[in-house]
Amino acid sequence: MPTFKLNGQEIPFEKGDTIIRAAWRAGIEIPHYCWHPGLSVAANCRMCLVHVKSGRQMMMPILKWNEKKQAFLPDTKPKLVPACQQAAEENLEVDSVGPEVKNAQAAVQELLLLNHPVDCPICDQAGECKLQDYYEEHQATLKRKRTEPVHKPKGVRFGPTIVYDAERCIMCTRCIRVCDELVGDHVLDMRERGNRNEIVLAPGRELDHDYTLMTEHVCPVGALTSRDFRFKARVWFLKSAEGVCTGCATGCNTHVDFDPRYGKVYRLRPRDNADVNRFWMCDQGMMTYREVHERRLVTPVLGRGASAEKLLPEDAPSEAATLLGRVKEKGKLAVVLGAGMSSEDNFVAARFAKLFGTSRLYLAARDADAIGWKGDAILKNADPNPNRAGATQVAGRDLADLDDLLADVLAGQVSSVVALGHFGGEGEGKLDALKKLDVVVCLASNEGPLPSVASLQIPVASWAETFGTFVNAKGMAQTFVRAIPAPDGVHPAWKTLCAIAKELGLSLSYERTGDVRNDMNAAAAAADAQPQASA
Repeated sequence: MPTFKLNGQEIPFEKGDTIIRAAWRAGIEIPHYCWHPGLSVAANCRMCLVHVKSGRQMMMPILKWNEKKQAFLPDTKPKLVPACQQAAEENLEVDSVGPEVKNAQAAVQELLLLNHPVDCPICDQAGECKLQDYYEEHQATLKRKRTEPVHKPKGVRFGPTIVYDAERCIMCTRCIRVCDELVGDHVLDMRERGNRNEIVLAPGRELDHDYTLMTEHVCPVGALTSRDFRFKARVWFLKSAEGVCTGCATGCNTHVDFDPRYGKVYRLRPRDNADVNRFWMCDQGMMTYREVHERRLVTPVLGRGASAEKLLPEDAPSEAATLLGRVKEKGKLAVVLGAGMSSEDNFVAARFAKLFGTSRLYLAARDADAIGWKGDAILKNADPNPNRAGATQVAGRDLADLDDLLADVLAGQVSSVVALGHFGGEGEGKLDALKKLDVVVCLASNEGPLPSVASLQIPVASWAETFGTFVNAKGMAQTFVRAIPAPDGVHPAWKTLCAIAKELGLSLSYERTGDVRNDMNAAAAAADAQPQASA
């Protein structure tokens, strides 16, 4: 692979790379505002200016202050070029840390801050703002401007999700390019010139497509803010864990931002993955963090309707075992895997079914039409379930759906049910047939159609409270890690199933997620090898 030198270090590059892209790929940051690896080159912020030292040098005439003569005298300096626009070439020598570059970066930074309001204490971007970072790194001098700054509109509602502050905007045009290039909707544009510039909506329009939160996410300063996250948390109190979006079968990689002091998730951000979501997420996916705290099940409930009673968390496994112990025909027990549950949970559920003595496996999944979900050609998969492929994989076969389960219940072939998750069964009264069964044990993290018809609801950990694996529509297995602790007495579904199995005297015992994952991977490897052995 060809290379060029950046500050004396050899940097490999691919055909078509610019200096900044090759440096970014090598883990080296050249200061920038307008450049983004997923967008076209604008080269308008000039923060990424570098000195190309190889080849013929182009010099610019300047006036330089001479201390001895106390006057500005004619001089020259190297012409710097934007690293986001300059193509990488073999044997190129580039300097991004020299005095000429540092002076240019400081000048650019000072220009951007001339009219910028000093409202960092109330700005949501504080703590992750490039203006703050680069000020400390490249300028660090007091503002010299003494006149009144230019005032622009503040708190402008761009749409249902985004608020715009024109005074903070540095006109990097990232938001415009996200709408134009990612979504294909020219809903944002720029008006006026110079220090009167501001971002505006197209006449008669709102910023209301499915990727509006991406316009806020790519903003390097505090000009665009999310109405959902606005004024809710300071980022320096937040920690991040690696997650996988539960919104659909694409399986976008996420940063789960949470406050460890309160065990609360505040937002999701896209985590770069060139093979899955690149740099993006849809609005619906970014808002799935809400299900971690809204409509949660935290207390086991035995019975239905007026006769329902709450249980202590530690009593739930024994109550489930008591109900399942009354099942006379074990082959009529249906075990329902969940398309929203992790592969580990589904694997243990399938093992539980086998040990109990039933082969009736079904899959509960959200119905796209019932919830009004539509896929697109950008990221949103037509399947609104994060782990349909994973559930099918651990089952080792195609699974019947909830319609098939209801038909089998009405036909008398299913007399009891153990179900995972709150996904599936959307629609008024769709699962009413399950209310006729005395034994419907549902392990779920949230309220939903399945828990609502259960004779025993057992709360389990959500995706943010456990370790697990989702398999996306491309067949890629992606792991996620625990961000926050589960509520007191609440455990992952696989661990709860192990506790129920122990009460029933079944040999299903796993101590850690890694134990489940090892068995799951071994079973998958054995299944893959089986056709070869028979051949």
